[in-house]
Amino acid sequence: MRRRHQFWPAALLVACFAATPALAASHDFDDLLVRTSQQVSNFLEQFSDVKCTEKVTQEKLGKEGKVELKEESTYDYLVILTNAGGELSLDESRLAVREAKSDKKNTSLLVSNGFATLFLVFHPYYAQSFRFTAQEDEVVDGHRLSKVSFRHIPGTRSMAALALRGREYPLELSGTAWIDPPTGVITKIIADIGDTMQDVGLKTLHSEVEYAPVPFRGMKVTYWFPAQASVDVETPRQHWRNTHHFMDYKRFSVDTEEQVAKQ
Repeated sequence: MRRRHQFWPAALLVACFAATPALAASHDFDDLLVRTSQQVSNFLEQFSDVKCTEKVTQEKLGKEGKVELKEESTYDYLVILTNAGGELSLDESRLAVREAKSDKKNTSLLVSNGFATLFLVFHPYYAQSFRFTAQEDEVVDGHRLSKVSFRHIPGTRSMAALALRGREYPLELSGTAWIDPPTGVITKIIADIGDTMQDVGLKTLHSEVEYAPVPFRGMKVTYWFPAQASVDVETPRQHWRNTHHFMDYKRFSVDTEEQVAKQ
């Protein structure tokens, strides 16, 4: 049995009040959401202008988390952004550099797509489909980060779906993001579905994405791009774990201009 998870690619309403302690804190939180939304919008434009190398490790786990089967593949990876008629869409393009050998035992593995784009939770197109709550700040590597939890509002637009037996089931994602307060940069994000998919045989789904700064020559701004995305999926009978590593980011638009100049 194969599972495929794919993301497709919200204006935030900000209220201004008198600066009492509670309301001031609420205003600060609204400002953080606005900065994060703007940062994600800007980042998305940059993310669709880069390519990188993606290394994928697929694992099927047995009892007590023991690895029963493991396959590794390498791809040239890029994200294609379209916005036709106001409908935001992100499609991942993968060109195999080294594909895993076919499994002679025909053991099923998890196919996971789109988890690197979990940041879309804060994009204006999707943000109104989530409830955001401020959590206690956390110091990570000497930097104080804001923690923001999110929960999908049932019946609203979903940014993720489970593809199973020819049907697509929207996912009710909830989780937490770690955000740099001054810039709105997301450094880490985790998401789960709880027990919302038990009726179709999906017991748990947990994803965790870590972002890292990637400088480019000639650019003053350093963007944070996905560095690693892990996906753990469990059904009543099977358990899978996929890990995606993203590295060697390059701006393909710049490469094209340089090639034309050489010609």
